[in-house]
Amino acid sequence: MRPEDVYAVASAGDPRLSPDGRLVAYVVTRIDQEENAYRSAIWLAPVDGSEEPRQFSSGERRDLSPRWSPDGRWLAFVSTRDGEEEKAKGQLYVVPAHGGEARKLTSGDESVESIAWSPDSSRIAFARRVRDAAYDEEDDRKRAPRRFTRVFYKLDSVGWVGDRRRHLFVVGLDGGDERQLTQGDCENEDPAWSPDGSRLVFPSMRGERWDVDLVTRLYELEVDADGAEPRQLTPDDEEAYKPAFSPDGSLIAYHCSPHDHTSPHHGQIAVMQPDGSERRILTASLDRQCSPYPMLRDPVWDGGRIVFTVEDAGNVHVYAVAPDGSGEPGLLVGGEQSIGLWDVVDGVLVYAATTHTRPAELFVGEGRRLTSVTDDFASGRELVEVERFTATSADGTEVDAWLVRPAGFEEGKSYPTLLTIHGGPFTQYGTGFFDEVQVYSGAGYAVLFSNPRGGSGYTEAWGRAIRGPIDGGGSGWGGLDYEDLMGVVDSALEKFPFLDADRLGVLGGSYGGYMTSWIIGHTKRFKAALSERAVNSLTSMFGSSDVGWVFKDQFGGPMWGDMDAYLAMSPATYASEIETPVLVLHSENDLRCNIEQGELLFNLLRVMDKEVEMLRFPNESHELSRSGSPLHRVMRFDAMLEWFGRYLSPGS
Repeated sequence: MRPEDVYAVASAGDPRLSPDGRLVAYVVTRIDQEENAYRSAIWLAPVDGSEEPRQFSSGERRDLSPRWSPDGRWLAFVSTRDGEEEKAKGQLYVVPAHGGEARKLTSGDESVESIAWSPDSSRIAFARRVRDAAYDEEDDRKRAPRRFTRVFYKLDSVGWVGDRRRHLFVVGLDGGDERQLTQGDCENEDPAWSPDGSRLVFPSMRGERWDVDLVTRLYELEVDADGAEPRQLTPDDEEAYKPAFSPDGSLIAYHCSPHDHTSPHHGQIAVMQPDGSERRILTASLDRQCSPYPMLRDPVWDGGRIVFTVEDAGNVHVYAVAPDGSGEPGLLVGGEQSIGLWDVVDGVLVYAATTHTRPAELFVGEGRRLTSVTDDFASGRELVEVERFTATSADGTEVDAWLVRPAGFEEGKSYPTLLTIHGGPFTQYGTGFFDEVQVYSGAGYAVLFSNPRGGSGYTEAWGRAIRGPIDGGGSGWGGLDYEDLMGVVDSALEKFPFLDADRLGVLGGSYGGYMTSWIIGHTKRFKAALSERAVNSLTSMFGSSDVGWVFKDQFGGPMWGDMDAYLAMSPATYASEIETPVLVLHSENDLRCNIEQGELLFNLLRVMDKEVEMLRFPNESHELSRSGSPLHRVMRFDAMLEWFGRYLSPGS
């Protein structure tokens, strides 16, 4: 794979089954190289494979989130087809299930999210941001200053949210006025209808300190009662999200995790009575993350079971559990693959899944492939299979790791090797398609990646192993995770003699960028490094990030409680020890790890006459590598390969 092959990557996702389980609607996403834009269309396919899939919506821009009406007569979706392309907002449309002209139901200034049909198919609830009137002033010289009283006033890839709170709406199938259901300085999403159509249950952040804690709880609201106020259902000591009523309305299933001012915790599947009583967690025995990020949907009721997905050692699998807690959760679909979004109706399971050498396609049941969206991309390209191996850390802990050999690998040759590190830290590298390792392999590098302690996909104790250092019983960042990553390198060098110990590079983004900066401040074994969208100063991140203060729950206390601990755990503190040439790569609109984090490391190293360069991408967010401008994604790859090529000489 070459950098420019980014333009050819396509995928299938977000499958939704018709109420009778015969058809699946899904989204096909491609890149328009000429327009430097993403395109997505709704497609339909019979689940039994009796006919070829067919494109259902125009896909001229972005058609997303297909949702069938409960009576099966309509398909709702969100589309950006209306207005100037760069400014177009996602509006809600409906189209007859048999095809025809799509009818636009909304015309707001912000994009529609989280659409949900009422049980009688007459209305659709959705979420959308609501602008303060001053937001519409286009002339910055006339715009009034923004006044904020809450720290949650900006959000990466979204922008200012302090004067654009997200609220719930409802609109009739025949269009007409959109009625706003929630009000005030709060954040609301993911409405779920009660089976009788009288109430919505939804996650919301509200209360005196919601902006500080950033914890969602479930609330209910009478849809048609004038002046109705939301009523809290879940307790203060629990985070709750993605609710789903049982068909008879007797229970609500949802995702949850403890809110005890420590993190991380596994997400669990729970049920409760509609009034919030008799809460029961169903998945604790798995000791795995049951709320996979970022491909998370609500639990689905299917007959006498609840279906959900689970992270497990780099994979994402589908499980089911009895709502009464009478049995252990059971595996429905496993294997070496990463399952994304999915749906199930009357025992028929359709899911999007990806492997190391295949972007996402749709599958039915235990593995019958339904789509062929990625065939053109895969044909004619050498996508290298990935080898799982077990590494050993300094204390003897075993760590899951993977090796990608260089494309065109030849026995007897020695190859430069890149260690790439995932973000989070409470995430996992998975067994799904990862364009980065394929591009590095295509350029002549061997690639190592792994799941060190602190990540998800394993026991909760594994994820909490790097809590601290203030209070939390773990090593803090840069402790056991550092030892695990060095153990991966040492184990790989011992196991695979073709890896060149004298030509090692290290890179990562976000927390992976943090670890890259940390590593080169604590060892000189790497000949080149690339620190991307990194955290380099935990003290300044506390205030410059859109959500930086929440990490106090992982560090064991706030910055003012132990400034020395925050400084000791900040890579910038060790800049004087860095001898490795480093490329600092950052997006100028990154609100998660503000660009000042990259500027700090670059400035420190340059003033100290270290070998450093900085690459700044304009008009990009924290998500550059995943969903940024396709052209910028290609430029990024070109720059990365040029940088490592200077110092590691692939092909020599």
